Amino acid sequence: MINDDGYFGENVAADYDDSAASEFRPDVVEPAVDLLAELAGDGPALELGIGTGRIALPLAARGVPVHGIDLSRAMVDRLRAKPGGDAIDVTIGDFATARVEGSFSLAYLVFNTIMNLTTQDAQVDCFRNVAAHLAPGGRFVVEVMVPELRKLPAGQKAVPFHISDTRWAFDIYDPATQAMSSNYVTIVDGRAEHSSIPFRYIWPAELDLMARLAGLRLRDRWEDWTREPFTSESGKHVSVWEKPAD
Repeated sequence: MINDDGYFGENVAADYDDSAASEFRPDVVEPAVDLLAELAGDGPALELGIGTGRIALPLAARGVPVHGIDLSRAMVDRLRAKPGGDAIDVTIGDFATARVEGSFSLAYLVFNTIMNLTTQDAQVDCFRNVAAHLAPGGRFVVEVMVPELRKLPAGQKAVPFHISDTRWAFDIYDPATQAMSSNYVTIVDGRAEHSSIPFRYIWPAELDLMARLAGLRLRDRWEDWTREPFTSESGKHVSVWEKPAD
């Protein structure tokens, strides 16, 4: 259910870290933090969709000043409750348009969060907003899935990604609009509860065009945070765009 916190209200924030536990494993977090810290250099970083601090907290622990933007106060409350969380400044707002004082050597969006912007216009606005925050030579990093349309036979629109005795999860795609949603059916006390979160899927080439419209240029694209090559078989990518230094 959407409210002032968007689709990440108290009902989601309460068990977000547990539901996304695989993304909190050290072998997932540490390579991301390693690369982001390297790209930030001696400058500050801006995390769009900072959430409960999965990346921001360990990045700040490396000595990188981090400022976050997030629409969900409920998610940010979880960040604040964690050790070091009260030392990270967070602006509450839509990361496609919310402005923060100062300039940054790095901005980043991880774990498919760019797709939380459900229109092409909003995604374009996000790139322009990031470009306005970056210092000359600054970098913008996005981690996002490659749309799984190859898994869709003709006439089918759903791709399951979790099946267990108590939980079913599947994505629904609309190739005509690039709209998609992640849907969850959970069995609680013998009753089925359904929740759905909308997204807009986006292709690497489309992201590159959005970057060019914002005055950024592609610097690197890898399959993951360990810099494995991006190929036609990659299920996601980590892309880095740069703001020209002159």
